[in-house]
Formats: sequence, C-alpha cells, structure tokens
Amino acid sequence: MAVGLTLSQYLPGLSRTIDSWQVRGISVPIGICLFLMMYPALLNLRLEELKKLARDPKPIILTLFSNWLIAPAVTALLAYLFLSGHEQLIVSLILLGSSPCTAMVLVWGYLAEGNQEQNFITTSLNTITIMILYAPVVSLLTGMQSISIDRAALLISVLVFIGVPLILGYLSRRYLTRIKGDAWFQGVYRPAVGKVAMLALLTTLIVLFSLNGDVLLKHPDLMVLVSMPLLLGFVIVVGINLFITKLAGLRYREAIITVLIGSSSHFEIAIATAISLFGLGSMAALGTTMGLFWEVPVMLSLVYLGKWLNHRGFWKK
Repeated sequence: MAVGLTLSQYLPGLSRTIDSWQVRGISVPIGICLFLMMYPALLNLRLEELKKLARDPKPIILTLFSNWLIAPAVTALLAYLFLSGHEQLIVSLILLGSSPCTAMVLVWGYLAEGNQEQNFITTSLNTITIMILYAPVVSLLTGMQSISIDRAALLISVLVFIGVPLILGYLSRRYLTRIKGDAWFQGVYRPAVGKVAMLALLTTLIVLFSLNGDVLLKHPDLMVLVSMPLLLGFVIVVGINLFITKLAGLRYREAIITVLIGSSSHFEIAIATAISLFGLGSMAALGTTMGLFWEVPVMLSLVYLGKWLNHRGFWKK
C-alpha cells in the first residue's frame, strides 16, 4: 500500500501509462495481475465436491444466505444512509457488499483452524454464484435510487476477472492431474504457482494503490466518510453471522468458516469493476480501494475473535 501510494505521487506518469493500456474499458495490467492472483486459488475448484452438500447443507445454506441477502442488503442500506449525494461511493460499497470472497478466505479459514473442506466447497460454489448473481444483484441495488451504471461493462468485468481464471483453473486441475498425476500437481505445480500468486498479490496491491493513490490522498475526508459505513457494515454482518451460527447449533470448525466467508468481500472484482465502470481517479475506485484497505485487518481480527469465542464456549464443541 505504501509503495503504491508513493509511486502515485512521485511517478504519476506510471499510473497514466498503466491506465492507458485497456481493451474495451478493461485494464490489461490489472487483468493480468488478477488472473495470476486468482488462478491458483481457483485450482481448488472441485465441482465433484459440490455433491457432498447433501451430507450437511446447513453451513453452506447459511453462508449463501449471508453472501447474497444479508451482506448486500446491509451494505446498500448503510451506503444510501451515510453517502447520500455521493453516487459513485454508493456504487462502490454495493460492488463490495455483493461480492463474496472466493480466494483470501481460504487463508483466513486455515488460520482460524476451520473446516477446510467446507471452505473449499463454499468458495467453489461462490465462484459459480458470482458468475450468475453478481451483475443482477449490483444492478438491482444500484437501481433502487436510479443510479446509472453500465450493465454490459459490469457483466464483461465478471466474465474477464472471474470467468477466465475459473475455467482455466478447472481445466488445469483436470488435465494436469490426468497427465502428470495428483502427487505432481499437489507437490510441484501448485506450490510453484502459489509463489507466483503471492508475487501477483503484492503487485496487485502496488498497482491498485498507485493507480488510485492520488484520489485517496487528495480526498482524506471522503476516505473517512466511506470508512464509516464500511466498518459499521462489517460489525453488523459479523454480528448477524455469529448469532445465526450459534442459533443454528453449528460447531466451531463449521461456524467460523460460515462467519468468515459470509462477512468477507471479493475486493479484487469490486475494484476492477469500479475502474472499468468509472475509470481511475474516480470516487468509485476510491471507495472500493478503501474496502481493500480495511478487509485484511478486519478479517485477521475476526480469526482471533473466533478462536477466543471458541475457548469461551460460544459454539458447540
């Protein structure tokens, strides 16, 4: 984040050069970075694992309920309440609230010692549902106040930033395991690609903050303004998910995955979509980038909160 902000001030030409490299409104550098970051995570996509939903569907159902009803509704309500008169900021929060996480939540679930099989199943299902529901949900929530966005550009963003790595990830897993074997795929290929993914994640953060650094630093008042509904939204959604998982009688390992996935956002697609719709330096880019700014510390805090609640006997053992 710091490197990106510094580059935005001392090498402004770099941001303009990166921004000028577009194809039909889609940023090519960001597209490459996002692909390299998301492709390894989507190697976890196992369509056959979805068959296991019938064994214990309750955690999955609760997660989908939070992802596609609670989180979008709460985020949209707070956005309209706190950000009246700032249409692009409203859209930015809706883009964040309507995009359930499919990548970083795998890390949070591992750190929280949750049920990783459930994590894989739910993130796989989320990846599919984003392809189907993201554009319609965003269109519906932004249409409540007649906010105009380019629906076609939104759909293209979903297809480019999720569809392509999803398909290639699934095909890679299928054909490489057939040719080289599962041991080679898990022991050689995935670790190698994982290192590329980490570098791509850092590069993505640098690129995004260098592209949007100027608008962030020039509008500290708007950074504070958009942070209020963002943080309040996290608190409300996390609280609802904690209550629902306890009420449903889930055990810790299933409950913490449900809370983590149900409370997190797919900030990559939100930022990329905001830039595609409104461009660099836009208020929408500022809002989604602030979502990224708060996502990591909030999710890390939730990992430790979950462990603390587990020790206090909040969920079933």
